[in-house]
Amino acid sequence: MNTEYITNQKFKDSSFFQEFLLNNPGKGNLKIRTFAANEAMPISDVNIVVSTVYDNTKIIFFDGSTDSSGMIDVLSLPTPKLLLDNMEKPNSIIYEVDAIYKNNSVNQKFSVLMYDGVCVLQNINILPDWGNS
Repeated sequence: MNTEYITNQKFKDSSFFQEFLLNNPGKGNLKIRTFAANEAMPISDVNIVVSTVYDNTKIIFFDGSTDSSGMIDVLSLPTPKLLLDNMEKPNSIIYEVDAIYKNNSVNQKFSVLMYDGVCVLQNINILPDWGNS
């Protein structure tokens, strides 16, 4: 499987990525929150990678760390367009969220369904290894 980063302008200009956007013209928002102790303590510096797989290519939309509040602010991600007159299940796309903390001492993966016009909050509970701080 190939891996491409959205920060690569050559990839963003490619016909492959333009086809992906044509099939996913909507926008969904994703917000990520990391914490410990029943949401009482935010966890900063958790490496977060947000990606999706399209036609055997992993597209990475975000690769960064949570802030001092344990947050990744709203990420706007391509989704299939919502058809308002559709009586069936709305079209969605699956994004993978990888959370890595303290050199892989914590490594969690989440599959997140994203929909056009919907903001999803992904909570990630981190159980820190207090002995290795």
